[in-house]
Amino acid sequence: MRVLVDLTNSPHVPFFAPLVRLLEADGHDVVVTARRFAQTVELAELFGLDVTVIGAHGGSSRIGKLRAAVGRTLALRGFVRRQGRTGGAFDVALSHGSTDLPIVARRAGVPHVTIFDYEWARTQHRTNVRNSWRVVVPESIPFARLDAYGAAGKVVSYPGLKEEYYLDVATLDAAGTRARLGVGAEEVLVVLRPPADFALYHRGITNDVFAEVLDRARATDDCRVVVLPRTDGQRDRIAAHVAGDRRVLLPEHAVDGASLVAAADVVVSAGGTMNREAAALGVPVYTVFAGRMGGVDEALLDAGRLLRLEHARDVLLERRPRSSAAPRLEHDRDPRALLDVLLDGLPVLPASHH
Repeated sequence: MRVLVDLTNSPHVPFFAPLVRLLEADGHDVVVTARRFAQTVELAELFGLDVTVIGAHGGSSRIGKLRAAVGRTLALRGFVRRQGRTGGAFDVALSHGSTDLPIVARRAGVPHVTIFDYEWARTQHRTNVRNSWRVVVPESIPFARLDAYGAAGKVVSYPGLKEEYYLDVATLDAAGTRARLGVGAEEVLVVLRPPADFALYHRGITNDVFAEVLDRARATDDCRVVVLPRTDGQRDRIAAHVAGDRRVLLPEHAVDGASLVAAADVVVSAGGTMNREAAALGVPVYTVFAGRMGGVDEALLDAGRLLRLEHARDVLLERRPRSSAAPRLEHDRDPRALLDVLLDGLPVLPASHH
């Protein structure tokens, strides 16, 4: 079987890496494409994935996003056509929230599986759901919320968090991460991920809590702060704000985010993968997400595994209890079980397709 996987954002890399390895171990031919955005390409290299880079993010403006999306869709279509001539047609295409690959796959007659775990990115989902053969979401997202996207009859779910399927505690290096960052054993390591202020679903929404948390951590004795900007523009603004404060670390290259989370005493993020990794690993985590809360975060908030942060003063800045044992997952799940959900019932393509 030939499989096409498209990576369009940094969190897609750790999610797909074990699935790609499983497919390859089973003898399948897997081709991986990646969009040049945030740390996606650099992380792919870090995870040992051989990727073909196609296109880049269009920036914060609607015109820029549209231009980049159209350009990337055309480039991806050309790539799929060339692959069909040289290596044979693809049997299935997989992506997490991509709006490029579903269109290309549908026009090429390739079944596409779209995966996502935040249901309110309406513009994105109207496109990817309509053009996909299957829609895969966590079971904490009510199916009724997806009806407006045309998901009826396509949607299937998996239990738990997607992070519980790809996190491998045996490979996490919490102690080594602290040592490489120069964080002492008695220091409080605070990991911050700023809001995605370029995302469409953040447009018009303001969130000042993140900056307040950063300043409070800087003013607290024995605190070290690692900030993971989403873009170069964010990095420049944050660097200017902290003005060389040596207690604030802004990594210049992609880092092993899961090991960093495992090493942290507290995580504060504007939602997304880092929050869920922290919840999966039992690390105290606060969300400063200012948009509409999705089903996954609602479930984590209800269970007390995620805390909503409205005031910077409410963040508990102290060392969390930890043993000398390796980090552990609250729920350790088999990535092969997720792969089975993605591919179960895959249509058998006609011989002429190959």
